[in-house]
Amino acid sequence: MRHRPSAVGRTNLDIGFERSAASRFLRNHEVLGAPEVALLTKPNKNQRMSDHFFARDEYFMRLALREAQRAAEHDDVPIGAVVAHAGELIAAGHNERELRQDPTAHAETIALREAARALGSWRVLDAVLYVTLEPCAMCAGAIVLARIPRVVFGASDPKAGACGSVLDVLAEPRLNHRPDVASGLLGEECGALLSEFFASRR
Repeated sequence: MRHRPSAVGRTNLDIGFERSAASRFLRNHEVLGAPEVALLTKPNKNQRMSDHFFARDEYFMRLALREAQRAAEHDDVPIGAVVAHAGELIAAGHNERELRQDPTAHAETIALREAARALGSWRVLDAVLYVTLEPCAMCAGAIVLARIPRVVFGASDPKAGACGSVLDVLAEPRLNHRPDVASGLLGEECGALLSEFFASRR
């Protein structure tokens, strides 16, 4: 397993609890309360949208929301991601761009690296990536390269989203992989977390 910087004080899956704890979290249907603030990002009417969600999608997205909250603890924009493989949590990450001063330290890239390590392969097959904000062009490219079969995201990003808002990298027919994309899951909660973060810094 990949270890994170000691400044964060976390190791392995970097979510503050082990897989067994995450499994208990899902079994017990624990939920997070949504901040009562305005939604920052609204779905783009022209975006390729899907509301086809499966039974456990919401629980994995709530784990991603928990990761997003961790990002705000070190003043990074609160975006979180998790990867589930064959129905089990195998990786998680949150935005660490400010913490690391690394332009590539997005939640998705961190989670994908951990997932690849957990599987022992750069191909992250039979897996789903859950992320609280629509992936950017860099992260969408990483998703294609990792061969992730399915992506579920929460809030849309009208300024940098590459899954239908600004670009649609994941639907580009000239690329050699096109994952299924489901958008808008817990979108209001994901957007509200972002709105709260930026409002507190005005």
